[in-house]
Order: sequence, then structure tokens, then C-alpha cells
Amino acid sequence: MNRYLPIYLNDQLALGVLWRETARRSQRENRATELGAALARVAGGIAEDVETFRSIMRRLGIRENRAKSTLAIVGERVGRLKPNGSLRSYSPLSRFAELDFLAMGIDGKRLLWSNLRDLADLRARLPDVDFDRLIERAEEQRAELEPFRAAAGHEVLAA
Repeated sequence: MNRYLPIYLNDQLALGVLWRETARRSQRENRATELGAALARVAGGIAEDVETFRSIMRRLGIRENRAKSTLAIVGERVGRLKPNGSLRSYSPLSRFAELDFLAMGIDGKRLLWSNLRDLADLRARLPDVDFDRLIERAEEQRAELEPFRAAAGHEVLAA
């Protein structure tokens, strides 16, 4: 096995955990809204993708580096402490920053599935994994969040 693949996969898993936690937190902050419902669907999809990714790693015989995943969770929690224009409450800037971050993560996840399919040749090694569907699902998640991301960005960035 390529010596870099386990490192790459563990780094990507940690990022997936980070985005999963961000999506869950954002969903809680926006519950009982249209955005909250969209985030619940996306957070569920991201959680499924993390488990699919862990399954791929197990099937390849790659051990999960739990320290990286734990650090990702800690990093997400520490990230909550950044200034957001409001001392004690969730702000419009928080909403936009989270949605922007999730969009970047989903775009990265789409690239990850493509890399695994095409560059790591996992389509041949794991023929039952539908990488095309995983890519399509990432595109659907991104499309679901984009109207909310754009509206939140306009709210906080427009002069």
C-alpha cells in the first residue's frame, strides 16, 4: 500500500468529523427554521459520509488515528470562541461563517470522493462503493445550503 494513503485518509476523516460537528451545531442554532431543517438533512448526510469513509478505511486495512479525530472535535469547540459581533448570542456572522465553512467542506468532500475514485484507484479495489453517487450527494448537499449561505452572506457583507 502507498505509504501516504493512510495519512491522507486520516487527515480527511478528521476534516469530515470537523464538518459533521459544525453542521450539527449550526443545525441546533437554527432549529425550527427552514435553514435548520436543511442543516438537519445535510448534517445527517455528512454523518453518513463519515461512517462510509470509516468503512472504506477499515476495508483497506487502515487504522483510524483517533487523536486526529479528537483534535478536530476540540478544534470545532475552540472555534466557537472567535468573535462574532455578539458577546453572548449566535449572530448573523456566525451563521454565515458556519455556512461558508460547510460549503468549503462539502466542496472538499466532493473532491475527496473524486480523488479516491480516480487517483487512488479505489473504484477498482472497492467496486461496490458508488463513488459517483457519493459525489452526486455532495453536490446535492452543497446545492441545498447555497441559497441560505448566499442570503446569510448578503446580510452580513452587503454595505
